[in-house]
Amino acid sequence: MVRQPGFFDVEERLRELSAKGDDLERIAVLVDFSMFRAELEQAVPRADGTKGGRPAFDHVLMFKVLLLQAMHGLSDERCEYLIKDRLSFMRFLGLGLADPVPDANTIWAFREALKRAGAVERLFAQFDATLRAAGYLAMGGQIVDATIVAAPKQRNTEAERAALKAGDIPEGWADKPAKLRQKDRDARWTVKFSKAKPREDGAPQVDLAVPASGYKNHVAIDRRHGLIRGWTASHAAAHDGARLAEVVDADNAAGDLWADTACRSAKNEAWLAEHGLVSRIHRKKPPGRLMAARTRRANARKSAVRSAVEHVFARQKGPMALVVRTIGIARARVKIGLANLAYNMKRLVWLSSKAVQA
Repeated sequence: MVRQPGFFDVEERLRELSAKGDDLERIAVLVDFSMFRAELEQAVPRADGTKGGRPAFDHVLMFKVLLLQAMHGLSDERCEYLIKDRLSFMRFLGLGLADPVPDANTIWAFREALKRAGAVERLFAQFDATLRAAGYLAMGGQIVDATIVAAPKQRNTEAERAALKAGDIPEGWADKPAKLRQKDRDARWTVKFSKAKPREDGAPQVDLAVPASGYKNHVAIDRRHGLIRGWTASHAAAHDGARLAEVVDADNAAGDLWADTACRSAKNEAWLAEHGLVSRIHRKKPPGRLMAARTRRANARKSAVRSAVEHVFARQKGPMALVVRTIGIARARVKIGLANLAYNMKRLVWLSSKAVQA
């Protein structure tokens, strides 16, 4: 017969979780979440409670719920369930077994309020300023790249896709409000090409074309700490190079900037030179000709540095399971921005543990 757990049983299990290494506990120790309170209260105003009703959940608690979602790739319903189920989640939120838990609708409504206020960018900048004040200055130059973030596939006809690309509502959609609400008019299809290496005998192999639908997360990380310092979001078909100026961190202590060939253009090179930045962007292969040996070697040296940004995307798409389940670029921007903020918090845990070991 299973006995009822007591207070000391829960405490003992939490001690065991701490001994195994609970990143959420470490984040709670390293991050002073009260720093976000003023911005959250301004973004999500609440009634004064004089009219009665159930008390609203604390702003900081709700923000931490959204971070839990971002760190574990959870839907609103799944997040509600796991908060009730996991002791580590409850400890991170400061909840006891008997405390009420925000339901899926409450989580959705709080995230919508942040979207309307455009607060995610300010929350990200606030934490970045805290990182710099703690000694994690942007140093060593910066690495710029983008990755596709998957969203639910839209099954549209050629005519509907053409109308969406032109910024119009496809014919017949306006007459069906329920359908229109469920159609993502901002996500786009794009094609990613694999770069197949030649076989050992030198024979070329066919590149694979992989279609993908959704949005893009454009980031700039600093080379020294690997923290995201600038970001923006776009639809998946957007050109990476067109967002270079939006993500560049002007406060990096070094002027070097690494990026792949998608960012190399006369316009970007001129912009970098105008802002005192040194271009370490990959050079493109001349059409119809072999790449010069010295250019190939230079690109290889750049790749050794630029590969660090792939660790960011691997973390977000792997353990964090980053996908966009919402509809529209505004909501996608909130999801992607929270994922970038959550990544920096998890990265801070790693950097702090590395400093302790040193």
